[in-house]
Amino acid sequence: MKTLLGFLRKEIYHITRDVKSLIVLFGIPIVQILIFGYAITSEIKNSDIAILDLSKDEMTLKFINKIESSGYFKIKSFFNSEKEIESEFKSGKIKIAMIIEKDFSYNLYKTKSSNIQVITDATEPNTATTLLHYIRLVLADFQSEINKNTQDPNIINTKIKMRFNEELKGVFLFVPGLITVILMLVSAMMTSISITKEKELGTMEVLLSSPIKPYHIIIAKVIPYLILSFINANIVLLIGRLVFGVPINGSLLLLELESIIFILTALSLGIMISTITSSQQVALMISLAGLMLPTMLLSGYIFPIENMPNWLQYLTYFIPARWFIVIIRGIMLKGIDLTFLWKETLVIFGFSIIFILISIKRYKVRL
Repeated sequence: MKTLLGFLRKEIYHITRDVKSLIVLFGIPIVQILIFGYAITSEIKNSDIAILDLSKDEMTLKFINKIESSGYFKIKSFFNSEKEIESEFKSGKIKIAMIIEKDFSYNLYKTKSSNIQVITDATEPNTATTLLHYIRLVLADFQSEINKNTQDPNIINTKIKMRFNEELKGVFLFVPGLITVILMLVSAMMTSISITKEKELGTMEVLLSSPIKPYHIIIAKVIPYLILSFINANIVLLIGRLVFGVPINGSLLLLELESIIFILTALSLGIMISTITSSQQVALMISLAGLMLPTMLLSGYIFPIENMPNWLQYLTYFIPARWFIVIIRGIMLKGIDLTFLWKETLVIFGFSIIFILISIKRYKVRL
């Protein structure tokens, strides 16, 4: 019994002295419960809405105030023409817009019927459906108020228009997101074990004694996987197009170039991981645990970023996949060009530069 207790005491000391293992043991469950608790929600609050009020009378003002006070929506802007609404949808600044017809109040009291048009960005079908449901709830409440003291009810007709995915096909949401996830995880994992493999096999000693510069080794590690990942991306893209009918409404050339930049970012991230780890197992664990959850949950692939609390939204700015999903959905579904996507492109390119520079610096330290 004494031997068992002694060995047990030794194991406890061994575990408590390994701070990194304790952080992984207790840190990952805490991070997971926080991310899952805040990110996985079907509720949408304070969603940006744009309004084109062609009537601008007292009744429409009451209706707009009702929308804003509902807690579901936040008035993003008021427009003067439908062209402005189209531009806002393409830039991704709004998910829903409403057009109130001219002479709204007059038609409501004269003919007992008025019309509004609700337009939603259906690139995320679940979000579009939820926002449409919220608008109908607000409208029903507003109609009950104006019909409170009348036996001849006034009716507000709602015309629905879905943009970019009229049939609300879920596959239009998941294929672009899946391409992003596959490229991030596969590319990062492939390169994350590259330098650590050299260390474990002992071939690092050959590199140490050679005149090869660190950036030559980094570039040599990245280029083959860049080509393989690019082929992989096009295979997924081709399957999505031929099998599931996902459209490519924008420039195919722009999509390919953006994919190359994102692949380079993912590969650079994998190289950076490999330079700060000592074994393939650790590098693979970091790639899976450190990239899979953030890429799946915090990129907007499954759950809209707008639903998350502010602190979690700020965290998504550091997730490269978040920016590429905007790009790939914009090109494939909205057909937009670099005019609307230059900011996201610069961010992704900036990530790749940062990861490569850190990799080179860390590689020198390891040498």
